[in-house]
Amino acid sequence: MATRRLGVGETLGALNAALGPGGPVWIKETRTRHLRSRDFLAPHRALQARFDDGQVPEHLLHALACLQGPGVAPVLRCAPTPAGLSLQLQRSAVFERVLSAVAAYATPASPASLGQRVLLHCPALRSSPCALRLSQLRTVLVADHLARALRAHGVCVRLVPAVRDPHMLTFLQQLRVDWPAASERASSHTLRSHALEELTSANDGRTLSPGILGRLCLKELVEEQGRTAGYDPNLDNCLVTEDLLSVLAELQEALWHWPEDSHPGLAGASDTGTGGCLVVHVVSCEEEFQQQKLDLLWQKLVDKAPLRQHLICGPVKVAGAPGTLMTAPEYYEFRHTQVCKASALKHGGDLAQDPAWTEIFGVLSVATIKFEMLSTAPQSQLFLALADSSISTKGTKSGTFVMYNCARLATLFESYKCSMEQGLYPTFPPVSSLDFSLLHDEGEWLLLFNSILPFPDLLSRTAVLDCTAPGLHIAVRTEMICKFLVQLSMDFSSYYNRVHILGEPRPHLFGQMFVRLQLLRAVREVLHTGLAMLGLPPLSHI
Repeated sequence: MATRRLGVGETLGALNAALGPGGPVWIKETRTRHLRSRDFLAPHRALQARFDDGQVPEHLLHALACLQGPGVAPVLRCAPTPAGLSLQLQRSAVFERVLSAVAAYATPASPASLGQRVLLHCPALRSSPCALRLSQLRTVLVADHLARALRAHGVCVRLVPAVRDPHMLTFLQQLRVDWPAASERASSHTLRSHALEELTSANDGRTLSPGILGRLCLKELVEEQGRTAGYDPNLDNCLVTEDLLSVLAELQEALWHWPEDSHPGLAGASDTGTGGCLVVHVVSCEEEFQQQKLDLLWQKLVDKAPLRQHLICGPVKVAGAPGTLMTAPEYYEFRHTQVCKASALKHGGDLAQDPAWTEIFGVLSVATIKFEMLSTAPQSQLFLALADSSISTKGTKSGTFVMYNCARLATLFESYKCSMEQGLYPTFPPVSSLDFSLLHDEGEWLLLFNSILPFPDLLSRTAVLDCTAPGLHIAVRTEMICKFLVQLSMDFSSYYNRVHILGEPRPHLFGQMFVRLQLLRAVREVLHTGLAMLGLPPLSHI
């Protein structure tokens, strides 16, 4: 039996190639009502553009029905329908291939090349937590999530700035943001000398305030870059300060000295230079102008400055409240209080005083915040609704809902384990002995086809840094993981509420119980991997 992981991308590629030269025609179905009869569709209108009267030649239909190839899912049937050309997979065979290699579907489809390096710079972390605005908090969470996605993809990532404020470090730990700490500043002596050389003629010997070295004209650099570069045309000059040079010095230091354990391909090479490294500044739209000044100053003072891209996060607005006045710690405390109140209403008593619930409340608060902040594309404006519904386990769009279903999965497997230890159920048999033809519920195929099978491709797309557009702005898709986990939780919840997994302890029912448990093992693996991309641990109960 073939062992290569099946892939949605590989299957679509083979289907399109089988129809001959031309653009892509096939689409993957996702809706339940369509999946009852087909898994892929070549729409009739697309076929009309490719073939006379939309009629696919018989030999191509035969080739599609017998389609094979690396990573290509086995085909059951392919036939013309009023909607177009419909194709259905051999579902039992797909279940077997996927569920016999669960771990393979919780890793990216195409790891990055060894040695690829990205430096993520989040200027908001140079402030204190009490001064951190919601728009800046968004940049921190986007940078943290992007770092995790890139590392999972095999990219070597370094995070700047190293945080010195102990209060900021404590707050980041609360948010489960993994960020480096530092106790001393990088030396800016060399950059200071270069800056003074550039500023000598401009200052005309005038006395400057402490910490200010002078002004540097940036107009020439902006004009050299051209309009397509994306720099603000109002950038004229930059007030060069000791603090600004300190920021540049830290960036330079990070570029030249990568930790030896940061990537296998860099082991033993402490001075790796700027070649082949991409610097991504993750900033709010309010900070973009200042970041562009820093970027141009870097280019002015440093020969062979690295490739730099700006990931601009849109503004954060709070519905019905003056959101600009709410700081990040106040936002966290607000959500934490809501989580405690909701749990007290559900379980009774003041659980906030129970040490066993302290960590759970912290995780639920952070999950609520991260799903709110990351479920919208970072470039778009974000609206926050502070109502209690945002932390309800019944609301299908919240991080709390996802964590609730994570806990339901944990409870299910714990119940099976306890029943097995009591002798009610046998031990789990080898996966190779399971009869996957027993999986025929539409909810089971929905979980596999929409969540487990495409998950590796999703992980890979999350780690893509879109540098194709001209200019300094870059686009990322950090919202995809949150949206995926919400949809997975909705599909699992619907299935779990309808299908009784742990049936009566009768031998003739064990076969179906075990294949369903194996399916949910895969769901659990995917769910845990997705949560890890957000820095969230799985919960065993809520």
